[in-house]
Amino acid sequence: MKRSKPIESLILTIRGRKVLIDADLADIYGVETRTVNQAVKRNAERFPEDFVFRLNTDEKSEVITNCDHLAHLKFAKSLPLAFTEHGAIMAATVLNSPPAVTMSVYVVRAFIQMREHLAANAAILKRLAEIDKTLLEHDESLSAIWHKLQPLLQPQSESPKPPRIGFRA
Repeated sequence: MKRSKPIESLILTIRGRKVLIDADLADIYGVETRTVNQAVKRNAERFPEDFVFRLNTDEKSEVITNCDHLAHLKFAKSLPLAFTEHGAIMAATVLNSPPAVTMSVYVVRAFIQMREHLAANAAILKRLAEIDKTLLEHDESLSAIWHKLQPLLQPQSESPKPPRIGFRA
């Protein structure tokens, strides 16, 4: 199955979780959105709240505004479902179609790649904080040195001429 958009670009952050919207998940698995939603209803015990949750009206509006490819949801009567990584995998198992099983591997890899990017960003931010702390320490040391050198850099005021050494004629 050839995708027009990479799966990573379909993963959104809603309620602090990385999720796929039901319409995107259905597209990835090669089924209709209502098929995914029916599978979730029939197998409700397999989809606890940490696997899937329904968006509220504000979240739906935000998703439609920020994601051009989901503009068709604007006129949908029901609120869309948001699937976490585990919910997306569970959806593949309950759909049990060959494309869904095949694509579930790609979905898992997309979530793993997102997690690795977040971990790399966290490591970079930690290193930047360490560098910032070091620079502040150096800044304080340089300031102390500057204040100690300042008196030495000032021109000497006119002091009395030292007595001349030698013979006078």
